[in-house]
Amino acid sequence: MTVFGAGGGTSSYREAEDADLLVFWGSNAREAHPIFFHHALKAIHKGAKVYSVDPRRAKTAEWADAWLGLDVGTDVALAYGIGREIIHAGLTNKEFIANATSGFEAYIAACEPWTLEVTSRETGVPAHLIRELAHDYAKAKRAQICWTLGITEHHNGTDNVRSLCNLALLTGHVGRWGSGLVPLRGQNNVQGGGDMGAIPKNLPGFQDVGNPEHRAKFERLWNVPMPPKYGMTLSDMMHAMDEGHLTNLYIIGENPVQSDADTSAVGKRLENLDHLVVQDIFLTKTASYAHVVLPSAAAWCETDGTFTSSERRIQLVRKALEPPGGAKDDIEIIRLVAERMGRGWPKQTAEQVWDELRAVSPRHHGMSYRLLKERGGLQWPFPDENGPESPFLHGRLWESDPEKRGQLAPFGTPKHSLPVDKLDDEFPFRLTTGRRLTDYNTGVQSGGFNSPIRFGACIDLSPEDMAELDVHDGEWVRVSSRRGSVIAPVRREPGLRPGLLFMACNFPDEVDVNALTIEANDPISGTAEFKATAVRVEKTNEVPTWERDVFTKPGQKKKELATAK
Repeated sequence: MTVFGAGGGTSSYREAEDADLLVFWGSNAREAHPIFFHHALKAIHKGAKVYSVDPRRAKTAEWADAWLGLDVGTDVALAYGIGREIIHAGLTNKEFIANATSGFEAYIAACEPWTLEVTSRETGVPAHLIRELAHDYAKAKRAQICWTLGITEHHNGTDNVRSLCNLALLTGHVGRWGSGLVPLRGQNNVQGGGDMGAIPKNLPGFQDVGNPEHRAKFERLWNVPMPPKYGMTLSDMMHAMDEGHLTNLYIIGENPVQSDADTSAVGKRLENLDHLVVQDIFLTKTASYAHVVLPSAAAWCETDGTFTSSERRIQLVRKALEPPGGAKDDIEIIRLVAERMGRGWPKQTAEQVWDELRAVSPRHHGMSYRLLKERGGLQWPFPDENGPESPFLHGRLWESDPEKRGQLAPFGTPKHSLPVDKLDDEFPFRLTTGRRLTDYNTGVQSGGFNSPIRFGACIDLSPEDMAELDVHDGEWVRVSSRRGSVIAPVRREPGLRPGLLFMACNFPDEVDVNALTIEANDPISGTAEFKATAVRVEKTNEVPTWERDVFTKPGQKKKELATAK
């Protein structure tokens, strides 16, 4: 929003297939976003060059021409080093910068200290690889930077994203087919949640709560005055609970007791609430803290509605099954709650709710259910039923007419800032977390079925660290941070450098990884620094109670932990 005025990825999935260069930065898309990666594979098979920028040599790096294994939390520094090399090599897109951007001189000054040598020392990436990526990215005809939570789950995640946007502005890799910035969303409808106003400062359609003209549209539609102040982020809510200002909470489709950083602190906050309502499809651990649980229907098969993907594509979701027991559609549950609070909201179908959105969101105005059905989905913006559809955004930046071009895209000058949770003699290892191909988030939905390639909760260590700690595959260790401690079996992972550990967040009932992570939040997005925790690792003779269930189920031999290739 800050740079381009729209809160969505600039490119469509199909464009990745025609890219000459793909940069996966803080993204293990091969495992975490396999659908998008299939599009990337088509480009790879056509000869596209691939860079993987990731502290881990993960599965995505196996498909890369080069792996830049940066130290955790040095993304801003690396981006400055790449930017400086592009500038000094004379590879900037001068015409695009002059026509479409602002703040370039300040950006040049911010880049200047980051020589290849300085950047290499700070990030751990060899200077020749920094130079190679800079030159290849700037010279490519069509290039995309793709990122995920490895960029955003830091105390300065917004600055990390801004750094990547700078590189696209520097080279003109935005606003045209095959070139763009591609934030791969962590869940199938994250983009849709943001589009519908599930962001504290936005109304549906990315319209600013603080803008009187935007509020007026909704006030006329809903016939109620709207407060002009912004709401709270999740981290703001946590602080408000600590201070006693927030005493009642309504949680819909979220499992913060297992998904948020420093889960012990989260659980204590929920215990102290006067009233907690949880609305979900399963009785999650968070629901066990609730005074009232409202069982809802599964959105993907038991309700009608829409999903919005990472490429801004809205698709219809059709009801295939009746929800079990007393479970109801989320729309109906919220209506019934409003009814009991004295508001006579009409009973509406999903299509009627969608048409209400279209009435106030210019980006969605042309998307009738009829067109969504006929086209198999549409990408916003789609302001008129006659289209056209927008596979990529910000083509306006290439217009020479200032009126058509609109607002200039500003370069930013983010500050390089290392992780909050510092390494020291007591906590000498850096733990980073993520997902595996077989499982989803906290495992509430995916943990109920078997997978032949799942190997469950464990801690991945480099061969060097295993030798130093004198531990072997499958042995149990205690992992401790400044906030908590867990027990997990060891798994050998050659893709890790010494000093870097990895744990998946998908198995909190077995190993509560987020008991370790730190609640250091980005001041803009509110996202916690899941990717950078300081820990120590110790051998232990303790074996948790879940070990029998996971590794020695009745009638089965004890499973060996799979060693990564």
